[in-house]
Amino acid sequence: MLKISPLITRRKFNHLCLATVSLGLAIAINSCGTSQSGAGQYEATAKATYTWRVRYTNAPTDDKRGHYEEFESTSLTTVNGQKPEGAVMKENEKDIWWPKLPPKPSVDEIESGKKNSVEKIGKLELGQNIEYRVKFDKDGEKLNLPTNYDVYRQVSKSYPDIPLNFTMGINNGSVTKATPVTN
Repeated sequence: MLKISPLITRRKFNHLCLATVSLGLAIAINSCGTSQSGAGQYEATAKATYTWRVRYTNAPTDDKRGHYEEFESTSLTTVNGQKPEGAVMKENEKDIWWPKLPPKPSVDEIESGKKNSVEKIGKLELGQNIEYRVKFDKDGEKLNLPTNYDVYRQVSKSYPDIPLNFTMGINNGSVTKATPVTN
């Protein structure tokens, strides 16, 4: 009896189906939208924060365990690259203004961060963080979404005279690109 082999095996068929479904799901999840805002109808912010912190560990070589305790913190928000009130310094000419340093924690405060008597107190560190956001209208809804330095910079340079197109990230939860509108 002559046995006819199928063009595609059951196993290959299952792999093909799985790959097709995965690709469709990836496309759906990674959907991005775009939005256009007129001149001056958007705003870029950069919130710069200093925070004093100390790492506590049970042993000097304990890299993975241990914990950080955060102490005093100060923040300052730069809008469209303009110097805000209370700004004391600019970081590397990136149009990001920083607040004055928060007061250092006292020795008593640092020692009180220990969770047990065998914990070792690490070095006092000054953490720095910048949170970039962009605000604009999309279909009548006011959005305030996280972004990156490049978008912040493009929006700051364009404000208030140049209309912009905004490219959204995954599920329209962030802004990944801002480009001037060309006629």
